[in-house]
Amino acid sequence: MLQAALDAARQIFSPPFRNVLLKSLGLTFVLLALAWTGLDKAALSFLTADNYWLRAVVTFATGAGLVVGLAFLIAPISILVAGFFLDDLADVVEEEIDPHGPRGRPLPAGQAMVMALRFALVSAGVNLVALLLLLVPGVNAIVFVLANAYLFGREYFAFAATRYCSLEEARELTRRHATTLFLAGLFIAGFVAVPGLNLFTPLFGVAFMVRLHKRLTAPAVRAEARAR
Repeated sequence: MLQAALDAARQIFSPPFRNVLLKSLGLTFVLLALAWTGLDKAALSFLTADNYWLRAVVTFATGAGLVVGLAFLIAPISILVAGFFLDDLADVVEEEIDPHGPRGRPLPAGQAMVMALRFALVSAGVNLVALLLLLVPGVNAIVFVLANAYLFGREYFAFAATRYCSLEEARELTRRHATTLFLAGLFIAGFVAVPGLNLFTPLFGVAFMVRLHKRLTAPAVRAEARAR
């Protein structure tokens, strides 16, 4: 597992992964800029007095609020955007692991969109809980790491598995390897917990879990090959 994590961390700086990172960051900041513009116009629309200083204060408050929220929004939004590129990255990882081995099939567009949205909602939920737990010293960091380890370990593994089997079969695999996935999720939680590094979470998550899926399912694949 440690070797798989090290290999995944190394691969996220390769050209294909860097290209996806730049695309996802670009789209993320475009979405955040549009959100700021929309929030600013919505806030100003409630003002009835045409006072320059009041409008300036509202604009500043809207921008300041978005900056504060940025620390919690940028991770889930980047995960949502990057989710549309995960199949391409999984292909790159599988090519590096075993160029002549079986390759997963890309997920249908609708399923990929649903999984990307779920990734983002999970991340947003965890970050929201972490924000609330900032008021509870001593447990906030622990709960944040454990929750991320559990959720992201399962979600990224499910994505890697559904390239080879149905969603129901993927969920069965996550239950069967629940302990291993939780331990693996701790590596992903380390990325999520560090500002700046959390932007690499979807890249590391897919590179790591594709490798882990290959290792966990290799005995079954070999047994099936012998049976043939």
